[in-house]
Amino acid sequence: MTILEKAKETRSKKENKVEKTKSLKNPMEVYERLEEIASAGYEGLAKEDSTYFLKCFGLFDKGEHFMLRVRVPVGQLTNEQAICIGEVAREYGEDYIDITTRMQIVLRYIKIENIAKVLKKLREAGLSTFQTGVDNPRNIVADPLDGLAYDSIIHTKPIVDKFQALTIENPEWISVLPRKFNTGILGSLSNSCNIFGHDCCFVLANKNGVFGFNVYLGAKVGVQAIDADVFVTADEAPQFFMALLEVFKIYGYRDNRNKNRLHFLIKDVGVENLVEAIKKQAGLEFNSAGQTMVQSQSTALGSNRVLQRDGKYAYKLIVPSGIFSGSDMIELAKSAKRFSSGDLRLTYDQNIYAVGLNPTSLGDFEESDIVKKYAQFDNIYFNDMIACAGTKTCSFAVIPNKSDAINMAKYLNSAVQIESGMVRMNWSACPKGCGVHGIGDIGFEGCKAKDAEGNRVDGVHLFLGGKITREAREGRILHRALPITEAKYHVQYLLEAYKTFRKKGETFEEFEERYLSENYTFYAIGFYTKINYILNIELGLDVKLELSQSPKTYRKESLEVFDFGLKLFKLLTNEKRYAGVDDDFEIVRNVARKIKRDEVSKLNPNVPKELSEVIYMMTDNNKKTRASVFSELNSLLNNISKKKR
Repeated sequence: MTILEKAKETRSKKENKVEKTKSLKNPMEVYERLEEIASAGYEGLAKEDSTYFLKCFGLFDKGEHFMLRVRVPVGQLTNEQAICIGEVAREYGEDYIDITTRMQIVLRYIKIENIAKVLKKLREAGLSTFQTGVDNPRNIVADPLDGLAYDSIIHTKPIVDKFQALTIENPEWISVLPRKFNTGILGSLSNSCNIFGHDCCFVLANKNGVFGFNVYLGAKVGVQAIDADVFVTADEAPQFFMALLEVFKIYGYRDNRNKNRLHFLIKDVGVENLVEAIKKQAGLEFNSAGQTMVQSQSTALGSNRVLQRDGKYAYKLIVPSGIFSGSDMIELAKSAKRFSSGDLRLTYDQNIYAVGLNPTSLGDFEESDIVKKYAQFDNIYFNDMIACAGTKTCSFAVIPNKSDAINMAKYLNSAVQIESGMVRMNWSACPKGCGVHGIGDIGFEGCKAKDAEGNRVDGVHLFLGGKITREAREGRILHRALPITEAKYHVQYLLEAYKTFRKKGETFEEFEERYLSENYTFYAIGFYTKINYILNIELGLDVKLELSQSPKTYRKESLEVFDFGLKLFKLLTNEKRYAGVDDDFEIVRNVARKIKRDEVSKLNPNVPKELSEVIYMMTDNNKKTRASVFSELNSLLNNISKKKR
């Protein structure tokens, strides 16, 4: 333990304010006073209760009302629980429900005088709100079709029940960790819960013919978990889990809350030393990693109907941005009950499955009013969309977000209609990343931007290339601080390329890796969307720079610049820049005429001189003065729309 002890000692020079707050009382003291608090109102609420202790039980003070997180282990709701949640939302929460990326429920607008009644009603249905906030083990996520789908190898709900019995149902584990702790466990081949995006990830694996889990550790916003080189069986998973929590509780940092997640302990001591400490704590010598089995595609790809292994069906109701209502939850549960047990499963991408539907009555279920109400959102732009709360209900948010995501999806569905496929668009309203924008095929991080007139408007940093495969990867920023009104066009051009160049059955993630990343530099793709926005939207020229089926620029930026420049010249003037160009774009021959810097503007008066200058720089006959990277063109591109106006 020497390395861990030294690391903790180094980071123990001071203690953060939250740790000092924790020392004031036992959280259960506050929980046991909830009826008293409810009757006394805000006058009976101590500051530390509001700012910290109530959050241990999912209660977040929003001023005039409370937000309440309801824990739903691996997203599984019985019919009775679903109806209970719906009734609580309808009676006490303005009929509003959010489905979150932790596969749980958020209720809003709960008045302080109703807190005790709401919690009692939830408890009677077997629902808990314990440890859904602050420094606790949060809700555990898994495959929403855990134990039902054909690719579900290990049924993980019984394992999660053991995890919860040891922690969530044990008051001694409330608020003892240095920071929040997210866990995912995947017993299926489909990565349907962002399995590499948690502090602790149990990922389906095979070791010498035995199915179990490889362990990955230390994810946070913007960082995927790393391989801990540990394999555990289903029986060993709870022992590893508890030993890890003990080690984190003892050696985790308690100074700077921005750097107290498990990720930072691993960064300082190394994952090998952390694992050795876990083995010592557990008293077990866990095996080294086996073969990770998880794939990227979902078994539900291309359909909201999923055949279960028992011959019954699961049906996925698409819920835009996770915005639901108590009334609709009740109606869905009752409709499902007519054709099955009526149980529901929440998903990581903020949707809901009705499960166990009989094949003979599936059509009748699909004709129910609640299903038909949400059928309008059954397209690739809504199916896998994620959006966190936004400014309406979150004090950290920079943009409305949920409505932005919905408006974007509606626009894209009209502008680029794609009948089948998969594109994951993830929206976070601020850098905290609750919408996991980094791992989206196309990600949006809320920010403020400036429009063409210099006005401060809602904007996004646009990300591209996030992955959820066995080699999970965060995307990169394609464009910074785009007004949302502009961002939709950049996304449109990306999706037009997907529609044109994808292979049959290819997801956007696979398309991006096979076509975009293999054929173009990241900067070329950024230029492609930017120049098309300028040509079509800013200048209204109704022309488009096209990508190629088989580019010959070999991902070399100088060749891409030259190739795009030649295409733009021809596109805007209907004439060739040169009479001929060798295949490698390096040797220009048979010059047709002496080209001036404003040649494009003279041939096409609708083209501003600034754009003519860009094209000249891209196609200059002198390689020494020709632009060789796209960044050389950015300032000119950014000025075109301003000059035009």
